[in-house]
Amino acid sequence: MLKTVLKEALHTGRENLLWKLDGLSEYDIRRPMVPTGTNLLGLVKHLTGVEAGYFGATFGRPFPEPLPWLADDAEDDADMWATAEESRADVIDRYRRVWAHADATIDTLDLDAPGRVPWWQPERADVTLHLVLVRVIGDTDRHTGQADIIRELIDGAAGWRPTQSNLPDTDDAARAAHLERLERIARAA
Repeated sequence: MLKTVLKEALHTGRENLLWKLDGLSEYDIRRPMVPTGTNLLGLVKHLTGVEAGYFGATFGRPFPEPLPWLADDAEDDADMWATAEESRADVIDRYRRVWAHADATIDTLDLDAPGRVPWWQPERADVTLHLVLVRVIGDTDRHTGQADIIRELIDGAAGWRPTQSNLPDTDDAARAAHLERLERIARAA
């Protein structure tokens, strides 16, 4: 039961991240929206590596495809942006293949199955599938939150998931008035 709940939480996070790309141009999914260069397609590419590593190498089941942006000689932060040669479809399809690989690891192993995270400090590197699931759910949700803010910066679209926005149902005038009020409070502070 617990494994099913954790797997569903991970799946929800994955789907919510991809939803943030829906309806946007190639430019918008690649454009850096903050000084660090964070962008929507880069977040998908980054989480591809996260899942490939944590559910692959950690449990002796390496993802069978090369992920060049994770090589020792890769450019810094190469996992956080898509090259001109990497299309939206390439990045998303690879992410979905990593999901399938990760899901196979989750389905095959018990929650207390041991693993070893090779890139962690030795005294912390011994883990269980349970710990890794919690870690990757947290990473996925953190990056989906970043994607939520980036999407809002691009076109104003916001919300938790397509069927449940979790935002007040207000019009543009009410939203503008709310922002003005918050700005006044911030300036007064």
